[in-house]
Amino acid sequence: MIRVAIDGPAGVGKSSTSKALATYFSFAYLDTGAMYRACTWWCLHRGIDLDSAPVDEQLVTETVAEFFTEGHCTMDVDPAHPDVGVDGRNITEEIRSAEVSRHVSTVSAIIPVRHLLIAAQRAYIEQEASGDSFSHGAGIVAEGRDITTVVAPDAEVRVLLTAREDVRQARRSGQTSEGVGTDNVAARDKADSTVTSFLQAEDGVTTIDNSDLTFEQTLDRLIELVDGAIEEQQYRQYAQNLSGYALDEEDQRLVEAGGSDEQTGPMGPKAVGVLAVVGRPNVGKSTLVNRILGRRAAVVEDTPGVTRDRVSYEAEWAGTDFKLVDTGGWESDVEGIESAIAAQAQMAVRLADAVVLVVDGKVGLTATDERIVGMLRSAGKPVTLAVNKIDDFESEYAAAEFWKLGMGEPHAISAMHGRGVGDLLDAALDALRHAKKTSGFLTPSHLRRVALVGRPNVGKSSLLNQLAHEDRSVVNEIAGTTRDPVDEVVRVDGKDWLFIDTAGIKRRQHKLSGAEYYSSLRTEAAIERSELALVLFDASQPISDQDLKVMSQAVDAGRAIVLVFNKWDLMDDFDRQRLERLWETEFERVTWAQRVNLSAKTGWHTNRLTSAMSNALESWDQRVPTGKLNAFLGTIQAAHPHPLRGGKQPRILFATQASTRPPRFVVFATGFLEHGYRRFLERSLREEFGFEGSPMQISVNIREKKKR
Repeated sequence: MIRVAIDGPAGVGKSSTSKALATYFSFAYLDTGAMYRACTWWCLHRGIDLDSAPVDEQLVTETVAEFFTEGHCTMDVDPAHPDVGVDGRNITEEIRSAEVSRHVSTVSAIIPVRHLLIAAQRAYIEQEASGDSFSHGAGIVAEGRDITTVVAPDAEVRVLLTAREDVRQARRSGQTSEGVGTDNVAARDKADSTVTSFLQAEDGVTTIDNSDLTFEQTLDRLIELVDGAIEEQQYRQYAQNLSGYALDEEDQRLVEAGGSDEQTGPMGPKAVGVLAVVGRPNVGKSTLVNRILGRRAAVVEDTPGVTRDRVSYEAEWAGTDFKLVDTGGWESDVEGIESAIAAQAQMAVRLADAVVLVVDGKVGLTATDERIVGMLRSAGKPVTLAVNKIDDFESEYAAAEFWKLGMGEPHAISAMHGRGVGDLLDAALDALRHAKKTSGFLTPSHLRRVALVGRPNVGKSSLLNQLAHEDRSVVNEIAGTTRDPVDEVVRVDGKDWLFIDTAGIKRRQHKLSGAEYYSSLRTEAAIERSELALVLFDASQPISDQDLKVMSQAVDAGRAIVLVFNKWDLMDDFDRQRLERLWETEFERVTWAQRVNLSAKTGWHTNRLTSAMSNALESWDQRVPTGKLNAFLGTIQAAHPHPLRGGKQPRILFATQASTRPPRFVVFATGFLEHGYRRFLERSLREEFGFEGSPMQISVNIREKKKR
C-alpha cells in the first residue's frame, strides 16, 4: 500500500489536488480537515459555546470522544464523494459554513482533541491496507494538519504544499462561489500554528511551492512522486525473489542501484573565434591541424588532395578556445572535384575570423601561393604566414623568401616535428583576438549527435547539404569523395542537431591503404562518438553485402538507428517491390528500426527524418521501471514458460534495466535461457514498451540457491 500525506497552510489547494491525485491512482481519500470541521459542527450542534474565553476544553474533549467512540461520525473515503455523515445525515456542505470555519481553529487547538483525531485518522489509513477496503489495498491520500509529521510520519510520500500568502488569500477568496466560508489566511495560519507546524518542511518531506503553478502542473508533480514510490515498493517486492540465491558483488550492485543512470546537464554554446588553415595542396595543412589538436584527427597522406571538405575542430591554446578549420588544397583554374575543393576552401576563409596561410619551405614560393594571397587580400581577413617543412635551424633562411608575399613575418615551422608551432599559434591567436568578430561556437554538449554512414556514394554528403540548406560537403559522382568526418550543426524543424558526415565504409578494410584506410578508421570512431546512426542505402541499386555490413557495424556499436533509403525518386514499381521483398529477408535483424524513403538531391521526404530520429533517440534513452518490468515478465513467463531442457525448466527470478543508451536488461534466472527464448523476450518487450529504432541487449545471470 502507498500512503500519501499532504500538509500545508490554508489556501494552497490541498483538498482539490489530493482528491484528483487519489482519483488518478484509484486510492482512497481522507480529508483530516473535514474531521476537525465535523467535530466543530458537532460541538456547535450540541450547544457548546466556542466563543467564550476560555473555552471549556474538557467538555469539548468529552463531546468529541463521544462523537467518534459512539459511532456518530462516518467518513466516506471515495475521492469522488468524500461525504461526512452524522447519524445518517449528510453534513458535507454544512461543515463548510462560515460559522464552522470561524470556530474550527478553537477546537483543533485543544491538545486532547488532537490526540483523539490523530488516533481516528491513523485507523482510517490503516484500514486501507486491507484487500476489501475502498482502494483494495492500493493506497490512500490523506491531507491536513500534522499528517506528514505526527499522523503518518512513515508515509511513502510526504509533501508540504505551500504558496505565497497573497496567492493563498486570492484563492481562498475565490472559493465563496463554492460555498466555502472565507477567512483571512494569515489569521488562520496564526491560529493553527499554535499547536502544529506546517509552514516549514521537516526532514524527508518534499516541499512543492505552487504559487506559480497551475492546478495541472501541481498534480503532475505529485503524480511523479507517487509513481516513484510505487516503483520503489514494487522494486523491493520483486527483489525479494533473489533472497535465497547466491549473488556476487556485481549482482548486488545491479540490484541495489535499481538501474539508475546519472545524466549531466546541458551546456550552452560558447562563442569563440574561427581560425582557418589554407594553402595549396600538399603543403602540410592537415599535419599542422593534427599538431595543434594534439591528436591525429585529420587524415594525412603524402599525396595531394587528401583533404576535400572544410572540417571544423574544437581547439585550445594557452587557455584560449577557438574553432580550427582544415581545408582542402586551393588551386586556380581547376575543374571537377578539384574546383569543388577550392570552393570549400574559399568558403572557409569567408566564414573565418582569421587565417593561417601555410606554404612549403622546401618547394619555395610558387605562382599558386601568390594567387592565394590575392584571394586572401580580397577577403580582408587577418593572415598569419606559416612556412612549413623547416625542420632544422640551418633551413630557416628559406623562410625569408616569403617576405615577398607581403603577408608580414613568415613563421618557420615544422608541423611534422612541432618546431615553431607554439610561436605561430601565439601570433595567430593574437590576430584572432583583434579580429572584428567571433563567428564560431563550441558545439553545445546537449546536441544530439547523428552520424551519416553508408557505403561510398550513397548520398551522405548530399543529405547533409540538403538539411543544412548549403553546400557544406563536397559532392561528386566519384565514390569516396568524403575523407574526414565533417561535423555540422544543422537546424531541422526548429531543433539543432550535430550531424557527422563520414567517409563511406569499405567492405574489406584490411585491403585498404593510405587515406582510405585512415578514413575508414575515422568513420568507425565517428560512429562510436555518435548517438544515432542514419544508415543510408542507394535504393536505386541492389542491396549489397557491403550495405548490410555498414548497418551491422552501427547496430553492433549500440547506436540508435534510422534506415534511410536514398534516391527513391529513381525507383520504379518493380524496384520498390524488390526492396519490400528484401526487407522481409535481409533486414530481419533490424525490423525494429524505422525506415525513411527520400531523395537527398531534391529534398523529397527529408522532412520525415526529424520524427524518426527523435523517436529512435527516445527509445535509446528509455527506461522501464523495475516494478513494471518484473510484472510484465511475470505475466509473459506464466503464459509462455521456457521449454523443459533435461527435465529442468529455467525460471526468471528478477530483472532490471541496468542501463540506457542502448537499453540493457539483466535477467536473473535459475538456468540458461536459450537464444530463441531471449529473442521472444526481446520481441515481447518491444511490443509492450516500444523501443522503436534502438537496439536492445539482454544478458542472463544464472544463479543457484545458497548452500545451507
